[in-house]
Parts: sequence; C-alpha cells; structure tokens
Amino acid sequence: MPHLRTRAVHAGRPARPGPVCPPLDLSTTSRFVDVLQAGESTGAMAAGGPPLHDEAVYQRLHNPNVADFEAAMAALEGADGAVAFASGMAAVTAALMLAQGAEVVALRPLYGSTERLMIEGITGARVRFADDLAGVRAAVGPQTALVWAESPSNPTLRVAPIAALVEAAAGAPVLIDATFATPALLQPLRHGATWSLHSATKGIGGHSDALGGVLSGPADGVARLRRLRVFTGGVLHPLAAWMLHRGLQTLPLRVAAAQRTATTLAARLQAHPAVQEVHHPSLRPDELAAGGLEGPGAMLSFAVGSAEQARRLLQALRLITPAVSLGGCESLMEHPASLTRRVVDAGGVSGGLLRMSVGLEHEDDLWADLEAALAAAGEGA
Repeated sequence: MPHLRTRAVHAGRPARPGPVCPPLDLSTTSRFVDVLQAGESTGAMAAGGPPLHDEAVYQRLHNPNVADFEAAMAALEGADGAVAFASGMAAVTAALMLAQGAEVVALRPLYGSTERLMIEGITGARVRFADDLAGVRAAVGPQTALVWAESPSNPTLRVAPIAALVEAAAGAPVLIDATFATPALLQPLRHGATWSLHSATKGIGGHSDALGGVLSGPADGVARLRRLRVFTGGVLHPLAAWMLHRGLQTLPLRVAAAQRTATTLAARLQAHPAVQEVHHPSLRPDELAAGGLEGPGAMLSFAVGSAEQARRLLQALRLITPAVSLGGCESLMEHPASLTRRVVDAGGVSGGLLRMSVGLEHEDDLWADLEAALAAAGEGA
C-alpha cells in the first residue's frame, strides 16, 4: 500500500480523463437522463433503501464533490466507506442516532458539546459515562450499542488505548473521535475500532475556512448513515467538500510541521516557572504508544495559576490568535473553562487551563509571544 502522504494526494481523485483538480458542482438539482431511473432512486431512498445509482438527482441525495471527499476519507481510514456531514456536531448527532433506543458508554473527557448532546438525550440514545477502562468494562452490558471515546481528548490530550478499549467493549462497536489526531496520525479502524469520527473543520480542512464532519466505518453502518443523512438533511455543502478534499493533500505535511513545533513548545512550557502543568502526548510516551498514535500532534494545553492569569495571558498575545477551533495554519488559543466546556461539569479542567492549537508559524516566534504573555499574566499575581 502506498505511504499515507501519497494516498492523501491521490485519494478520491480517480484517474479519469479531464481536469486534474476535481470540478466543483454547486447545482442543487440535475437534469434527468432517465426519468424512470431517477424516480426509482428517489423512491428507494424514501423507502429507506440505498440509491439505485450514483448519478446526481438532487444535492441532498448525492453530489460528486461530497462523494469524492468521502471516497478519499475512506481510503485514508482503511474503511469500507465514509459519510460526510455539514459539521462535526452533525456527524456526532448522526452517530448517536445509530444507537437510538439503546445505550452508549462514553469515556470521559469529551468535547463539551458532545457531552452536552449526550446528556440532553435528544438523539434517543441513553448514555452512561465512564472515567477509565475499568469504568467502561463495568458500564458495558447487553443494551450497549456503542462505546465512545476521543483520542487525544479535549482539552487534556489524554490518549485512549484503543485496543484495550475494544476489548473492554466486549463486542460492542467502538467509535473514536480522532479529530485532534487527524488520519495523518491515527486511523482507529486499524486498531480494532468500528468507527472513526472527525470534525473535518479542523485539521482536515486545515485553513479555518470550511465546516464539515465525517464518519468512516463498515458498509452496513455507512448505508444506514446515508439514509439518515438524506432524511435529516445534514449533508455537507459541495464547496466545503471540495475545500476539505483539497485540504487532505497537504494534511500529512501540515501535521508533521505543526507537531514538531508543538513538541518543542510543550517542553519549553514544562520548564517555565509560571506554568503549573502541561498536557501534550509527547510528555507521555508510554500512553502515546499504547494508543497507536504515530505522533503527538499539534494540540497542547497548559495551566497557569488562575482564571484571571489566563485572561491576562490571552489579552497579552500578539501573534497567537485568541479564538476557538483548531487545526488551521494559524496558531489559536482558548480558555476551555469559560468557552467550549462551560456547558458541562468541567471536572479536571482548571480555571487556569489554556488550550493551544499550534499552527505553521516558526517555533521561535511563537515562543517569544508565549514568553511575553506569560510574563504579563504573572504581573500583579
């Protein structure tokens, strides 16, 4: 099999006559080639079956740019197929709806909006939370339809031991939200998971300009997700699909560059007297290896003394952008306790914790910005 870098460049781009770059199809509807065939296809979808062909009829049913992006993701993940959605949370919602009427066992910590959705119960799935592998084993039972984990987790960058999690699931499907890792560093299915989930808005797109989510997994589950997407309307826009597909071509190179910088910054932050703790998988090599990650990634978090010091640090930044999200070319920093995690019990997330998405700037420039901001945060403490 070709190297990931090679697959990222060519995946979902079939060797067919025509433009090297896939053309963009923004049409919401298409002229019928065969009226009866089109009617059979849409009728099958309405009845809960798959489409009878892959020709465009209506954008909610099929779009070639979305299909190309899905094919590329399936190829990178080693999955039977992939289904793309309008956002990461749309993909999360669809995955939970697969477990409607049954139980999901979720390993904390989790992204705040994911946990809030689970707690609300509006997808029809009952959720039991666990804090470690022992808790997962205790929670799994006959009603378990899905075991859920993030790796690395948000915002403390814990790495889930996927093989051990699959064993603890006792035959139940395992879903890994690998948004922080991207397929460049982790393909969960290769370690025994059933599903891989990404907010493609993040590292996959890589330029902070396109929303999307994607689930990769087995053929039968993919077919169910496609029908669910048709009925609920959470389809990815073709322009976003085209942009996310383009982002895949440079994904391995961007991730490699950003994680080198993140590893350097994590070590420097750990040695800084104003920093209380640092979270980055490079600082926990045993955990990194057990989780099957091919690198520590570009996300890190660190804690200063208090929420007020964190606020002063954010205000003092000049190069790093205070903003939510992650995975873009620019470095971003946010305060988890007051933003994405304020909707849940932020156990283990201190008021002084800051999360940083390391971008493609030079490490010395980023460090100079961090040093100056740390000094400003300590003034008057």
